[in-house]
Amino acid sequence: MATVTGSGLRGTGKVAELTLRGIILGAVITVLFTAANVYLGLRAGLTFATSIPAAVISMAVLKFFRDSTIQENNIVQTIASSAGTLSAIVFVLPGLVMVGWWTGFPYWLSVAVIAIGGILGVMYSVPLRRALVTGSDLPYPEGVAAAEVLKVGAGVGGAEENKRGLAAMVVAALMSAAYPLLAKMKLVAESADGTLRIGAGATNLSAGLSMAYIGVGHLVGLSVGLAMLAGIIIGFIILLPLYTSTGAPVGTELSDFVATIFSAKVRYVGAGAIGVAAIWTLLKVIGPISRGIVGAMAANRARRSGGNESLDITERDIPITIVGSVILVSMLPIALLLLAFASTNPIAANPGATIGLSVIYVLIAGVVIAAVCGYMAGLIGASNSPISGVGILSVLGISIILALLFPAVDADSTKALVAFALFVTAIIFGVATISNDNLQDLKTGQLVAATPWRQQVSLVLGVLFGAVVIPPILDLLNQSFGFAGAPGAGEGALAAPQAALISAIAQGVLGGTLDWNLIGIGAAIGVVAVIADEVLRGTKRGWALPPLGVGMGIYLPVGVTALIVVGAVIGHIYNRWAAKQDQPGFAERLGVLAATGLIVGDSLFNVVYAGLVAGSDNPDVLAVTGATGWQMPVGVLLFVLLVGSLYVWTRRRAADPLPATTDAPQPDEASYR
Repeated sequence: MATVTGSGLRGTGKVAELTLRGIILGAVITVLFTAANVYLGLRAGLTFATSIPAAVISMAVLKFFRDSTIQENNIVQTIASSAGTLSAIVFVLPGLVMVGWWTGFPYWLSVAVIAIGGILGVMYSVPLRRALVTGSDLPYPEGVAAAEVLKVGAGVGGAEENKRGLAAMVVAALMSAAYPLLAKMKLVAESADGTLRIGAGATNLSAGLSMAYIGVGHLVGLSVGLAMLAGIIIGFIILLPLYTSTGAPVGTELSDFVATIFSAKVRYVGAGAIGVAAIWTLLKVIGPISRGIVGAMAANRARRSGGNESLDITERDIPITIVGSVILVSMLPIALLLLAFASTNPIAANPGATIGLSVIYVLIAGVVIAAVCGYMAGLIGASNSPISGVGILSVLGISIILALLFPAVDADSTKALVAFALFVTAIIFGVATISNDNLQDLKTGQLVAATPWRQQVSLVLGVLFGAVVIPPILDLLNQSFGFAGAPGAGEGALAAPQAALISAIAQGVLGGTLDWNLIGIGAAIGVVAVIADEVLRGTKRGWALPPLGVGMGIYLPVGVTALIVVGAVIGHIYNRWAAKQDQPGFAERLGVLAATGLIVGDSLFNVVYAGLVAGSDNPDVLAVTGATGWQMPVGVLLFVLLVGSLYVWTRRRAADPLPATTDAPQPDEASYR
C-alpha cells in the first residue's frame, strides 16, 4: 500500500498502488502481449501499443476487488506496456541470425542484453521525467489517452460528464475496431494505395485506413501534423519521384520498384534528417535535463533530512544516487558481455580499445537516445515513433567506430565486426525502446496522481518479465520459420524488415558500400527544418514546425503518416469549435475521449488479431473473400462516413450543456476509487 501526498494531493490515506496482485496481473498480460508483438514485429515489421489494452484488461479484472484504485491499474498497464514495447528488440537482434553469426538465440546471453538495455532505459528516463513530462508541454498522445481510459474506468468527474465521456470512448472504440475487422475479412481495403507517375518518376501515395491514426493526429495537434505533412511532401512528392526517374528495371512492377527505392534511398534521407533533428532536440533539452538532475539531487537531500513524506508526489523518483550507480555499474556487465562476444579476430587480437570505446559509446549514446526517444514519444506517441530510425543512427555510430579501428580487413573479419556492431546496437536499442515507452507511461502516471518511483520500479519489473519471455519466443519462431535472408531460410521465412535494414547498414559501413550522400542530404534537410522551426517560433503567432516531425514524415511510410496529418487537422477544427461553446472545457475533453476511443478500439482489435494469426500462422485467418476491385472505394467511403459520423455525434453530445457545477477542471485527487 502507498500513502500519496503532495501539492494538491494531500492526506487521503493509504492507496493501493504497487501491489502483488497488480504485479502478477501485469506479468500475465506481459506474456500474452509480448508474444503477439514479437510475432507481429517479425512478420509485418510493426508492433502495437500495449498500454491501453493492458489498462482495459486490468480494470476489468481489478473491478472484482473493492480496494482497487486507478493507481494500481496504472501500475499494471505500466508493467505490460514496458515489456510489450521491449519486444521491439526484434528490430535488431534477429540480424545476428540473418548475417549468419548466430544460428539461434543463446538464452542467457539474449536475456542479459535485453534486460541490461531495458534497465538502462528506465534509469536514463528518471531525470528526463522532470524535463520532458512535468516541465514540458509535449502532447504525449498515448499517455494522455491511457490516462483518460483509466479515469473513465474509475468514474472520475461528475456523473453526467463521466457517462457521456464513457459513451464517447465506447462508441469510438467500436467504430475503430469494426473497420479493421471488416478489412481482415477482406470486405473493405486496409489502405488506400496508389502508385502515381510524377514527371519521369513515380511515387506511392497511400493512407492506412486505421482510425487510430485519426485519434493520434487529434491528440498531437496541428503543429506536429503540419511538420509531418512537410516531410511527406519532401519525401514522397519530391525525392521519391526524383530517385525513380531512372525507370523500373525490365520485368519489375512499378509499385515494387517505388517501394524498393523508398527503402533503399528515401529512408536513409529521413534517417539523416532525424539525426540532425535529434541532435538539435538534445541541445534544446540539455538545460531542462540539467535542471531535472539538479532537482533530483535536491529531492534526494530533502528525502534524507525529512523522509519521503516531506516530498511532493511529483518529486518522488527513484533517488538519483541509485540511478547514477545503476547506470555506472551496468557498464561492467556490458563490458563482460562484449568481451565474451568478441572472441574472434580482428577484435580478439586487441580487445581493450574496442571494448573500452564501445562501453563509452553505449554510455553516451544511451543519454542521447533516451532523450530523443522520450521527446519523440511526447511528440507523436510511442507506437508511431520511428524507433528503427534511431536504430539506424545507433548502428551507424558503432559501425563508424569499428571502421576507424579496423580500416582494412578481410571478409571474415568484416562479418565479425558486423555482428559486434549489431550486438552493441541491440543494447542501445533496449535503451531506445524503453525510454520511448517510459516517458509515455510516466505522463499517464502524472495525470492519474501516481507515485513516480513506484511506477519506475514497475517499469524495471516489466523489463525483466519481457527479457525472460522474448528469447524463447524468438528461438521458437526461428526454428519454425526462419528469417528471410538468413542461411537456409525457406520461402515461408519471417521478413523481419527492420532487422534486415539495420544489418544491411552495418554491412554497408564496414564493407564500404553505404551511400553517405543520402545521409548528408537528409542532414541538410534537417538543418533547414531546424532553422524554419526557430524562425516560426520567433513570430508572435506562436507557430512551429518540429524538426523531428519533418524527419518522421520523410522516414515513415506515408500510409502511416497521412491520416495522422488528417487527424491533426480534424482535431484542430474540432477544438476551435469547442472553444466557442458555453462549456469549452467539457467540449474539448469529450473530443479527447472520442480520439482516445479510436486508439483503444484499434489497439484491442490488434491484440486479438495478433493472437489469432500466431495461433493459426495464417495472416488471412479472418478472410471470407478474396481481393476485388471494389474493396478500396467501399472502404474509403465507409471510413470517411464512420469518422465523420463520430465527430458529428460527439459535437452534438458536447453542445448539450452539462449541469453548471460539472464543467470544471478534472479533479486532482490522490485516490480515484
